Amino acid sequence: MSIYIEGLTKTYNPGTDFPVTAVNDVTLTVEQGEFVAVMGPSGSGKTTLLNMLGGIDHPCEGTVTIDGMEITGLSDKELIGFRRDNIGFIFQDFSLLPVLTAMENVEFVMQLQGKSREACEARAVQLLNEVGLGDRLNNVPGKLSGGQQQRVAVARALASKPKFVLADEPTANLDARTAYGLLDIMQQLNEKEGTTFIFSTHDPRVIERARRVIVFEDGKVAEDRVHGKGESPISNNE
Repeated sequence: MSIYIEGLTKTYNPGTDFPVTAVNDVTLTVEQGEFVAVMGPSGSGKTTLLNMLGGIDHPCEGTVTIDGMEITGLSDKELIGFRRDNIGFIFQDFSLLPVLTAMENVEFVMQLQGKSREACEARAVQLLNEVGLGDRLNNVPGKLSGGQQQRVAVARALASKPKFVLADEPTANLDARTAYGLLDIMQQLNEKEGTTFIFSTHDPRVIERARRVIVFEDGKVAEDRVHGKGESPISNNE
């Protein structure tokens, strides 16, 4: 599975006196199993890029093709189904359903896919154990810490066995110990299940773990680099 972005552009308020081009003619390829950080200051376009990759926002120009499927050509109804079956989302604010338990939050997307109750329960228990929450299955989000809620969000994002996961500032509200623990979990799951992870971040804790770093400035790719083991992805002038 690969993601191919060609000539992607998103302008807000087009045709007005104050248009804002958040993403400007971006072309990129992300291969299966990559662990990518898209970094840049606030307003550089990284969240808009992730939203278009996930079909949440529509580009003004350009295409997004995932595993041979051009999602920019899908209807809203088709996009809902495509996101459900192929994409996992991790949001900065967790976005858990407050009336559901941790286990029910993880099961929810699988239920939408029509999987059996037994399959949903088994997968939810497996993932919550993997993220260290096997003893919190029946807790609602309000009874969990911020770090625990984000781990539920990671488990939920992986529940449907998506082809890739989009994570928008997933460590922004977490202390250092919790953030590193969460990154350990995501790295292990990336390596174990081969799921592609794409992060929008300006957190150096995420950037130092990434195997590829894409630097965004003013809606454009300013730098795209891959680093190996023992090599820092952060250059001296950043």
